[in-house]
Amino acid sequence: MAKILLTEDEDSLRLMTRTVLELGGHQVFAFSNGQLALEAFEEINPDIVVSDVSMPVLDGFGLLDQVRRSRTGAAVPFLFLTARSERSDVRFARNLGADDYLFKPYDAEELLEAVAARIERRRAIELFESRQAHLQTIIMLSNLIEARDEYTRDHVQRVQALATELGNALGWSSEAMTILEYGSLLHDVGKIVVPESILNKPGKLTPEEIEIMRSHTTVGAKIFENVPHLREALPYIRYHHERWDGTGYPDGLVGDNIPLEGRLMAIVDFFDALTSERSYHAGRSVPDVLEMIREGMGKHFDPMMAEVFISLQETKPKGQA
Repeated sequence: MAKILLTEDEDSLRLMTRTVLELGGHQVFAFSNGQLALEAFEEINPDIVVSDVSMPVLDGFGLLDQVRRSRTGAAVPFLFLTARSERSDVRFARNLGADDYLFKPYDAEELLEAVAARIERRRAIELFESRQAHLQTIIMLSNLIEARDEYTRDHVQRVQALATELGNALGWSSEAMTILEYGSLLHDVGKIVVPESILNKPGKLTPEEIEIMRSHTTVGAKIFENVPHLREALPYIRYHHERWDGTGYPDGLVGDNIPLEGRLMAIVDFFDALTSERSYHAGRSVPDVLEMIREGMGKHFDPMMAEVFISLQETKPKGQA
């Protein structure tokens, strides 16, 4: 349901239009002129304005101009309903920032379709802008964490690229791929609590240091469990060190009990870790690491996902990872 601010000076048309929109499931606030609508605009905070052009006191063009100048009106869709079809009127309205023009007489279906299209477009833009803002914050956070570990620079970006390739090859939905974009960047966020002396230690870790390092899975999940728009990324953070045979951590899950996101991340994280230079080992060749993944199918890795990943890497041009 959308909140619609409607302006129409002719009583019968205002009632008819309001009725059509309300039957379409919308909440309608109707006014007989642009001035009354403008005075109520900020309080109503509508999802769309539907307005006649020719009205007393303040016409539709004046209303549109004032709405676009207001604090919250720059992005609100504005749909004109009018009998004026002169080219100059249409051009003037578009220059002011009108989103669409519906010419009288129009039927109920045309009106509802025009309103729905404008609202859907606005919501798509808002979702994109929100996603981009979240993504920038996540990238900044992941880079901050990586800066503490001199051996894993660009690790999360490489892992994200590998994860995206594998998710696409597995036919994951666009919604799942959006979550993958966040989750793959955040998978090591819990390392924020691991001392740099452990992260950068050149030799083997002690049992106590291993436990501290392993805690990054649960700590990372804890950090974001109360962040609603990132909660769906938690499986990437908590479960990327689980193993197919149940010998992984933190929960020792087995096979299909490991969330898909954790199973995918286990493969791409392992691949990048082994082919990269680390404090405790030199980077290995891609063929060698792929063979290790093949040997780990059904033990360390989901067999189906691992097979797809190996196939993806083996079909890349030589030297490209």
